[in-house]
Amino acid sequence: MTPKRCGWVALDDPLMIAYHDREWGVPVHDDRKHFEFLVLEGAQAGLSWSIVLNKREGYRRAFSDFDPSKVAGYTEVRIQKLAIDAAIVRNRLKIKSAVNNAKAFLAIQKEFGTFDDYCWRFVEGHPKVNRRKAIRDIPATSREADAFSKDLKARGFTFVGSTVIYAHMQAVGMVNDHTTDCFRYRELGGSTSKA
Repeated sequence: MTPKRCGWVALDDPLMIAYHDREWGVPVHDDRKHFEFLVLEGAQAGLSWSIVLNKREGYRRAFSDFDPSKVAGYTEVRIQKLAIDAAIVRNRLKIKSAVNNAKAFLAIQKEFGTFDDYCWRFVEGHPKVNRRKAIRDIPATSREADAFSKDLKARGFTFVGSTVIYAHMQAVGMVNDHTTDCFRYRELGGSTSKA
């Protein structure tokens, strides 16, 4: 029997199913993974997640396996080459943003020790478990995402609006927004009891 999944998962897309079942909402405490999702979510702005997910391997290659210290050193020549790379989203502003954000990411690591220590403060160090019954109940942002986004912008990040950052929080498990009927909801700490 096929397990019940969140309604946004395209059941004919193995990549999307694997992403939902193994990654989305799982708490991340690895800085390189945080940087990866920030790059991918910035690239997604205005596009579907499916497009970006299908280009993920291209992004890994193009962005030095998401090593922020390497990406921070990308030159204008490298940015121009990436802007014609069909394996990624060829949006020059988004590519420049990833390079800029890598520099800001390193500054946060220097200040807080890790990006992970910095970002989890916005949810008091543990996942916020919501009780969403349907996709329509999932908001585009939250108070925490607004604060996180505002702080990132103040630190020089770009393509980090509240909606992008809420998507980041969902992806890295700072928020459990699996719907209550999804098999992953309980596996990731959600309770279906009324208590």
